[in-house]
Amino acid sequence: MVLKIAVMGMGVAGSYLIARLKNSEHEVVGYERMPEDRHDSICAWGTIKPVLQEFCKKVDRDFNDFLIHDGKNMHVKMNNDVKFDIGLHGLCTYDKLALIKDFIKDSKIIYGESPSLEELESQYDMIVDCTGFHRVYLPKLEEDFFLPTYEYKVEYENGLPYDDFYIEPFPGMSGYFWYFPLGEKWAHIGAGDYRKNHIKATDDFLKKHGGKVVKTKGRPIRLATPNKCKPFYKDKVVGVGESIGTVYALLGEGIIPSMQCVEIFLENMNDFEAYEKAVDEHYKVYGKVFNFVRAKIHKDFNFFKSLPDFLAIFRYMKKNEDRFGMDIKISDLMKVAKA
Repeated sequence: MVLKIAVMGMGVAGSYLIARLKNSEHEVVGYERMPEDRHDSICAWGTIKPVLQEFCKKVDRDFNDFLIHDGKNMHVKMNNDVKFDIGLHGLCTYDKLALIKDFIKDSKIIYGESPSLEELESQYDMIVDCTGFHRVYLPKLEEDFFLPTYEYKVEYENGLPYDDFYIEPFPGMSGYFWYFPLGEKWAHIGAGDYRKNHIKATDDFLKKHGGKVVKTKGRPIRLATPNKCKPFYKDKVVGVGESIGTVYALLGEGIIPSMQCVEIFLENMNDFEAYEKAVDEHYKVYGKVFNFVRAKIHKDFNFFKSLPDFLAIFRYMKKNEDRFGMDIKISDLMKVAKA
């Protein structure tokens, strides 16, 4: 059955879905509420190279064309001044916006419009909500959980303050500050924090290390996981990506989980009920991660009570070490958990 499909939102999930559907039998149109000259990519450009290489192969792209920095070590500073390095094998930065634009370059995209649900339902057989945090076309969540984030792209004329990735988790795991290198003289610096100290932390780093701000971005990021983001679909509308909670709460990472969600959707796009079950299964451990992080943030954390979830998280990340692009050590997780 040939379908008329509207993909709403040209971020990571929407653009990748457009590229994956490009040679299908379906008639697909993408919508992006921002004008084309203001279409941008929010949040830092960090991902895992081998995983993105496989996704890009599916749509005949070479991820190396977009690679900026290949990480070797992540420098970590805890709030109790404990410092340590995590070995990296795949964590990188890439030109996220350029890849998004490349995914959609040969497709029909309508920019600068945000049509109503009624308008879309009258024209299309299926509406895919890839609007991220805003979840424009799906029912509102009964209970959401998110972090505000703030970020600068900074130019350093006199050398970068760090040669590789650098993070500072905030007390109680309420968020973290990040520094992501972008080549020889640029970096993304920013933070997300439940207690809203993210702007101060970012500005303090800028004052300490200098640099010229060339771009400023801010947005909330949803940490509520898929099990808390029901419904995934209603009538003709179905959610893919962050609109249904595909962010790994411990890291605030959404690029790979959103692209994985696209693949799950494509396997089940003719059966929304099956899609929901597949999403629930794939992201099952995300609920444990969310409970662990939320308990820390709300100061309702008991390590022994949370030990089963902690061990489940460690086993999951250790088993999928290549997917996370870093050495997963229980001692490092313990340092974060006890901070």
